[in-house]
Amino acid sequence: MAMTMTGEVQLPAPRQVVWEKLNDPAVLKSCIPGCEELDKTSDNEFQAVAKMKVGPVSARFKGRVTLSDFDPPNSYKITGEGEGGVAGFAKGGATVNLQDKDGGTLLVYNVEAQIGGKLAQLGQRLINGSAKKLADEFFANFAEAVKGGN
Repeated sequence: MAMTMTGEVQLPAPRQVVWEKLNDPAVLKSCIPGCEELDKTSDNEFQAVAKMKVGPVSARFKGRVTLSDFDPPNSYKITGEGEGGVAGFAKGGATVNLQDKDGGTLLVYNVEAQIGGKLAQLGQRLINGSAKKLADEFFANFAEAVKGGN
């Protein structure tokens, strides 16, 4: 099942600060809902473990995250794939763009993902709702980190 999602969030910090936080594994780990591990394996790759619950399906996903197409401090691309055992798999990517706005930074994201297995059987509405909730939670956590919480 394919899924797309776009959004934007206004952050109360200069673009350079937001860029640095987006590239800090400790900040990302603290912001990703359910993230148990996020280990840097190279300059632009991470191994990740996250526990997620989508509707009645709960699973621990293990996967790889790669950052590419760097244009500091303006944009990059995140791609990843994860296996959740019987729950299924998820893979996809997101472009992240940063723009100066209203004395802070506007972060604009565009996500494309594929899911399969039990997760795909849950239906588009439940998956989209859960994905939006996870994205909202990540960006709320990230906004706090940017303000100086992390």
